[in-house]
Amino acid sequence: MLSLKSYIDKRLAGVYPPRERQALSRILADEVCHVPFHRLLLDDVSSLPEEGRKRLDGVLDRLSGGEPVQYILGETFFHGLRIRVAPGVLIPRPETEELVDWLIRDLPDGELRLMDVGTGSGCIALALAASRTSAKVWGVDVSPDALRIARNNGVELGIPVEWKKTDILDKSQWADLPADLDCIVSNPPYILEKERVTMERNVLEHEPALALFVPDNDPLRFYRAIARFARKHLRNKGWLYFEINERCGKEMQTMLAEEGLGNICLQKDSYGKDRMIKAQQL
Repeated sequence: MLSLKSYIDKRLAGVYPPRERQALSRILADEVCHVPFHRLLLDDVSSLPEEGRKRLDGVLDRLSGGEPVQYILGETFFHGLRIRVAPGVLIPRPETEELVDWLIRDLPDGELRLMDVGTGSGCIALALAASRTSAKVWGVDVSPDALRIARNNGVELGIPVEWKKTDILDKSQWADLPADLDCIVSNPPYILEKERVTMERNVLEHEPALALFVPDNDPLRFYRAIARFARKHLRNKGWLYFEINERCGKEMQTMLAEEGLGNICLQKDSYGKDRMIKAQQL
């Protein structure tokens, strides 16, 4: 007799560490087996109906090949929202939820004008729009695939966000974007090329490089461009928020100050790493 939990562990051993296998088991119980997690410990694998066993084996085959579970299921949860994801967009991370939590704690109520630059799946823009229903929210991305996914997420969730295709590195396109913004937020590409060697296979082989990597010799290229965009498009006393590479906290503080922004605040994530920063238009 082999429990469902033991069967899943056996199939994923050598690919995922124990803690990650535990997290995957909870997801598979809910989304694939459709049973409470404790049933994985009690039920024999043979108790699954034939169709359910085929579905589970298919997912385990793909997980064993390194494919992220979020892409296999086609969705994930972010800030209480069910967000559709696909290989054309970055999978939302818990650190990004921390960024959104920080921003929402700071934001006043009222008719705000908010923009998410590099929106990907739209998770940040949608979470902000859901939290501040009187706000006007824009989501901006260079990728048509990402914008298609973001737009569909907005429709499915019934959350109004205006989506715009823009390359933020191209200053000639800035004129097409709104001004007098109360807040700009961004989680742009920030992983250095040299960091590839330390990254998990499922990220490298499946998530879009366009949303991940920056050159080793110009790690702040997106941040600098967005800071300069913010100087022209934020209202007086408006705020700019970033998720950042933990290695670049001091460099980010220096760059934002050099670009003329003030009241700079570097924030650590729940793991104690420099992960977020905000600055104000003065």
